[in-house]
Amino acid sequence: MVDVDLSISYNGQHMKNETLLKIAHIIKYARDKKGLTQEQLAEMVGLSKNSIASIESGQVNLKILNYYNICKALDIDMGVLNNFQL
Repeated sequence: MVDVDLSISYNGQHMKNETLLKIAHIIKYARDKKGLTQEQLAEMVGLSKNSIASIESGQVNLKILNYYNICKALDIDMGVLNNFQL
């Protein structure tokens, strides 16, 4: 299990950006661990490769359904992203 640094500033935008980056890191780590390309993950969850790339770079806030589908495809318990741990 890999721990992710939880130090987040509580000033609106910075907190949002840090949160997205931490979620992005977990998704990328889990995808790499499963040996999947961004394109393969995209096909599994019904998104484009560009969407997966944007999610993994922390540029997009996930819709809950996409969040669920990605977690399911990568065998990530959705609660793990609340704790920012792998």
